[in-house]
This record gives sequence, structure tokens and C-alpha cells, in this order.
Amino acid sequence: MNQITLLMYCTDQKGIIAAVTNFIHQSQGNITYIDQYVDRPNAAFFMRVECDMNGNDFDFQDFKNQFYQDLGTRFSLHCDFYLKNQKPKMAVFVSKYDHCLYDIMAKQQSGELAAEIPFILSNHPDLEIIAQRFDIPFFHIPVNKDNKAEAETKQLALLKEHEVDYIVLARYMQIVSPTLIDHYTHKIINIHHSFLPAFPGAKPYHSAFARGVKIIGATSHYVTEELDAGPIIEQDIARVTHLNSIADFIEKGRDLERIVLLRALKLHVNRKVMVYGNKTVVFS
Repeated sequence: MNQITLLMYCTDQKGIIAAVTNFIHQSQGNITYIDQYVDRPNAAFFMRVECDMNGNDFDFQDFKNQFYQDLGTRFSLHCDFYLKNQKPKMAVFVSKYDHCLYDIMAKQQSGELAAEIPFILSNHPDLEIIAQRFDIPFFHIPVNKDNKAEAETKQLALLKEHEVDYIVLARYMQIVSPTLIDHYTHKIINIHHSFLPAFPGAKPYHSAFARGVKIIGATSHYVTEELDAGPIIEQDIARVTHLNSIADFIEKGRDLERIVLLRALKLHVNRKVMVYGNKTVVFS
């Protein structure tokens, strides 16, 4: 049995759900999950469907082609199709902080994060020992203002060689270039250590402390050319008081960063996120 997931959007109009569900039924499919959302001010329709496709002669490419032939033009429908048994390949970029990396590796190897990790890449050698511990290839590509273009060429070559589907910036302390973003539009996931849009950029805990905030947060988002301003996938907060120091902020924040990034990765890997403008629709 083939289990597939469909993510689709179009202008809101009558008959979309009926047409999609009928097409799946006529294709010998059984819907196991369906959810939809309508953005009424913009008349935009979003839907996520999971279904089991019966029959030994099921052809995934034929199904997609027939879907677009029957429904694509009729509704101007945009749809992404995924086979559940095909795990996406996720490259992990890190620098020197290890807390997010440890969490990702543990959840991936336990099966809680349904993705393959072909390699870990870093601009520092410090975390290679973690890659060795989990038996994952590690590539050290130093980055500075003089070799950025050369380093990026090496990164892109590795990503292409390993057929990487998306990238996770697990506290990778470098600004990603427009070239890399263009190659992986809405496929680079970052964790930022503040409750965006508050305190973007460097040292947000220091900025939050100086401002006297009563909550701190973490935000996982897709990377765009504007720093820390891409579509948000997941966020969370922790309370702080005047008694807390900057070190306390950082300690509390690291727990949030791990939790929020892992939630975002699971949502992305399980095909529950749709990007719409600079926002996301996140299905349950």
C-alpha cells in the first residue's frame, strides 16, 4: 500500500473539496486525514490530505499527472505530492553550540524525526566529535569575509552530491547568502534565540536583558534574504524576572531553542507546513 500526502492551495471557490476527494476515491484511494483552511480576506484556500492508495499497479507519477490534468487547470490548483515512505534528506549546519545538534541527532536516530541526515557541516571543527558519535559524515568548511564565495561553492557541491532536500541551521552563526537561499527557497530552517520579530540579529538575549523584558522566546522560521524575517513555523516563550541575569536568559533560552527547533522540524518533515507570502499555514 502506498501512503501519500497532498498539500494544495488555490483561490477559494466552490467544489474543491468534493472534486479532490472524488478524484482520490476514483483512483482507488482511501482518505485517512483531511484538513483545510480558508484565508477569507485574501480568498485563498489551503488543504492537506493523507490517503492510502490501494492496488499493486499504483503509479505515483501517473497519479500526479492525472490529478493536474483533471483538477489543476480547472481550479488553478497548486499541489505538492509526497510518498510517506520516502524520508527527506536533511543537512545540518552548525557552528560551536551543540545543544540543538544533540537533540536533532537523538530524535532522528530514535525514529522520532523521520528524516535522513547525510552529513553535518560546520564553519568550525569543534562539533566533529558529535558527528563521529552518531556515525554521521562531518565536513569542516571555514567561512570568513575573504572566502565566502569559495566556501559557498563547496557547500553547494556537497548539497548537490548528497541530494539534500532541505537544510537546518542548528545555531549556525553565519548569514546565509542569497545564492544558497535561491537554491533552497523555503527549505532552509533556522532557529533564532528570540521571540521574533523582537530582537533580530546578534546577541538577542543581551538586548532582551537590556530592555528589561518579562518573557524570552525562540523562533524557528524559513530563511529569507531579510535577516531573521522569514515565514515563522514555530515559537515558544519562557518567563523571566528582574532577578535573572544574562546567563540565566541564555540557559533558559537554550532549552527553548531545542524544543522549538525540533517541533518545527517535525512539522516540516511530516509535510504540515505551507508557506503563504511571509506567513505559514501549519496543519495539526
